[in-house]
Amino acid sequence: MKILCAVKRVVDYNVKIRVKTDQSGVETSNVKFSMNPFDEIAVEEAVRLKEAGAATEIVVVSVGPTQAQETLRTALAMGADRAILVQTDVTTEPLAVAKLLKALVEKEAPGLVILGKQAIDDDCNQTGQMLAALLGWGQGTFASKVVAADGKVAVTREIDGGLETVELKLPAVVTADLRLNEPRYASLPNIMKAKKKPLETVAPDALGVDVTPRLKTLKVTEPAKRQAGIKVPDVATLVDKLKSEARVI
Repeated sequence: MKILCAVKRVVDYNVKIRVKTDQSGVETSNVKFSMNPFDEIAVEEAVRLKEAGAATEIVVVSVGPTQAQETLRTALAMGADRAILVQTDVTTEPLAVAKLLKALVEKEAPGLVILGKQAIDDDCNQTGQMLAALLGWGQGTFASKVVAADGKVAVTREIDGGLETVELKLPAVVTADLRLNEPRYASLPNIMKAKKKPLETVAPDALGVDVTPRLKTLKVTEPAKRQAGIKVPDVATLVDKLKSEARVI
C-alpha cells in the first residue's frame, strides 16, 4: 500500500507571532519556519505503518513556495521515500489545497492519505474533510490511533464525549490529532540520505487547479490585551459585578 502525506510549511510554533505594522498580515520576514506539528505527527504515523509492514511507500506532498523544499526534506529524513512540491507563491486556501491533493491522489493512487487535522497558522481544520468529499472516500478525523489491515483501517477518534472507533474501507483519508504519536527526530545519517531522495516540483496549472484566493483579508489585528482581575470583599459584591458589569447573570 502506498501512503500519501500532506505537509505544510508554517511559522515555527515557538515563534512569537507579530502583526505587520500595516495590518496586512503576520510578519514572516526573518522568522523561523518548520513543518506543521500535526503534519509531523501524520508523517510519523505513515513511517510507523511502513515499519509495521502495512505500507510499502510513503510520498510526501507540500503546497507552497520554493522554501517548502526544506519541509519536504525534513519529512524525507524522517522516513518518507519521495516528495512532491506543488510550487506557488500564492497564499492557498483549504479548498485549493484539497483540489491539488485530489489531482495528485488520482495520479499516485495511494491506498491511504494522512495529514494533520489542522495547520497552526490558519487553524482551518478543513483540508482533510474537503479532500475526502472530493474523492468520495471515507474519512477518519482527529485520529489518536490508526490500525491498518486487510484492506481496512480502524481509526480511534477523539470526540467531545471521549473516544470513538470507526472502521473504513481503503482507500481513505485520515487526519492526525495531537495524541496519535510522538514524532521522531531525524538522525544525521538520514538527513544526509534525504538530500539524495527524489523531490519532484510541479505547478498548480499542470494539475489543472486554479489556486487564486477566494477570500480577501481586510485587516489583521492582535487580540485585545487581557485586563487584570480584581478582588471582591464578599459574594454579594461578586454577584453584583457579574450582573451589572460583566452582564453574565
